[in-house]
Amino acid sequence: MNLFETIAGHATAMRLPLYAVTVTRVARRDDAALLSLHWHGFLRRTPLKIPGVDLPPRPVAQSMARLDMSGERLDGLENALLEAAWQLGAWDLERVVRPAWWRLGVPATEVSEALRAFGYVNGDLDGDDPEQGDHTMAEAPNREEMLREAGRRGYVRWLFRPRKCGIWSAVHDGSDETLDSTGGRTLPCPVVAGPPRETEPQRTVYRLGRASGLQLRSS
Repeated sequence: MNLFETIAGHATAMRLPLYAVTVTRVARRDDAALLSLHWHGFLRRTPLKIPGVDLPPRPVAQSMARLDMSGERLDGLENALLEAAWQLGAWDLERVVRPAWWRLGVPATEVSEALRAFGYVNGDLDGDDPEQGDHTMAEAPNREEMLREAGRRGYVRWLFRPRKCGIWSAVHDGSDETLDSTGGRTLPCPVVAGPPRETEPQRTVYRLGRASGLQLRSS
């Protein structure tokens, strides 16, 4: 599984910088996952031009695709993500494990996080929100089924913020000593996935960048 080529190819086609990359998978289900590419950019809502009327732009929708993981090892997805994050110059890769959220007394924030992880915005699960199509460009027809299954079993979400192909390339702090002149890194990635644990909520951060000294900025 080469996620780096997939992400870099989409970035080249979109010609927009990435803000973040996320991958979501139903807990204890290793056959499929959702890849989400979050873009930094704005577009007009309509090509219509009205003299004297300033039509507001809208954020570019995130791109989503279903990853087929059939035949992959349980830690194969996480290692592929580590390699992609490494090549794209991310400072770290975060993994969070969330519990089943279809239960009595669940906090509204927990439900909202789950919906966003599977590409649903403003609580629109049944398509009642006419703005929903503006938030997600999806090539994953089974994501609603995956969302409902995650409500019963929980889910795992990974996130990293790329410097190469991303908006973070504009931050020239020079603190990460592992980056090359393009803002990325070459393989092999020195960090490997740890043992998968999905039985309880947790947060794991894999540090990829390195800074040897403390940099103070003058005001």
